[in-house]
Amino acid sequence: MEETNIGYIIRNEQVVKGNNYKNGMEQIKNEGEKTSKGDSIYRYYSQNEEQLKKEISKLDGEIQEALKGQKDIFSPTLEKQLDEKIELLSKTTDISKMIEYNKQISDIITKKAKISGESSAAGTHLKELYNKRTTYEEQLNSGAEYITAPNSGIVSYKVDGLEEVLTPNNFSSLSKEFLESLKLKTGQLIATNEECGKIIDSSSCYIVTISSSEKSKSAKLDDKVKIRLSNNKMIDAKVAYISQENEEETMIVLEIDREINELTNYRKISFDLIWWTSTGLKVPNQAIVEENGLKYVVRSRAGYLSKILVKVNKENEKYSIVSNYNTEELNELGFKNYSRRISIYDELILNPDLSKVE
Repeated sequence: MEETNIGYIIRNEQVVKGNNYKNGMEQIKNEGEKTSKGDSIYRYYSQNEEQLKKEISKLDGEIQEALKGQKDIFSPTLEKQLDEKIELLSKTTDISKMIEYNKQISDIITKKAKISGESSAAGTHLKELYNKRTTYEEQLNSGAEYITAPNSGIVSYKVDGLEEVLTPNNFSSLSKEFLESLKLKTGQLIATNEECGKIIDSSSCYIVTISSSEKSKSAKLDDKVKIRLSNNKMIDAKVAYISQENEEETMIVLEIDREINELTNYRKISFDLIWWTSTGLKVPNQAIVEENGLKYVVRSRAGYLSKILVKVNKENEKYSIVSNYNTEELNELGFKNYSRRISIYDELILNPDLSKVE
C-alpha cells in the first residue's frame, strides 16, 4: 500500500559563518563529507591573497635557482622528503590533500634555504630571499580565517536560509498553510553558498507531508513505514508526529536515520510513502467472499468451479495478499484432510455465488 506525496525536508542543522565572508572561501571538507567537532571545514581567503601567493611562488623559483649546485650541503633525507611530497602531489585530486602537500613542500624548500643561508658562501642572498618569503607567508596566514565545526555531522554548503525555519524543535508550529507559504519548488536543488557552510546532524532528519489517504487518518506514532526516493532508493522510516489538518487531510512527520546525505541537496521533494509491503498471492478483492467468518475464492479449472479456503494477510482498497492455511491451522478450524490450495496463475471468478459452487 503506497501513495505518492510531496514532502518538505526538516533537518537539525547549524549554519557557520565567519567575519571575512566577503573575501571568498576555500573548502577544506567536501560537500557531504562527515566531520568531527573542532575540525576545520573551510577557510576565508586573506586580503590580497592572490598577490601574496604570486610573490611567494616567485620567491620559491628564485630560491630554487639559488640552491642549484649546493645539493651537497643537504642531507639525503631532506631531498628524499621533497621528492616524495612532489610525487604525492602529482597523484592526488583531493583538494584538502593538495593544500597539505603544497604546504609541506614549501616547508622543505624554506628549510633548505635556511640551511644554505647558514652554510653556504652564497648564503647572504638566500637568507634575504628566505626572510622575505617568511614575511609574505606570515601575512598570508595571519589574514586567513579558518572556520571549524561546532559539532560533528555532515558538511554542506547548500545554505538556503531555512535552516532556522524548518527545524525539528517544534513540529506543532507546522501546517499546510505555512509550508505552502514558503513557495518552494519540488525537486529544486539548493544552490551552493559562496559565503558560508553548515553542519547537518547525521543521526536523523525528517520529511513532513500532507496526506489525504484513508491510511493516514488511522496512522499512529512510531508506525514503521518505508520511503521510496526519486532514485528508487528505499529507506526505513517511522511516524514521529501526526496532526489532523482538516476532515480530509493529515499532516505526518516521518523520521529517517539512514541515507540522510541523499537529501542534503533538496528542501522539497516528491516521494512514495509505503505504508506496508507483503509477499504472497495478489488477488482482486472482488474475488474474495466470506462465509461463516472465513474467506474463500472460487477457482475455475477446465470449466469446474472449486471453493478454496484462503488466509488474507494484507489488503488495500483494490487487492488482497492471500496464502494457504497450513495443516495445523486447518485442523484448528475443523478442516480435516483438506487438500484444496490456491496457486499462482489460478483463474478466479469475480463476485462468485457460493451457493452454486461445490
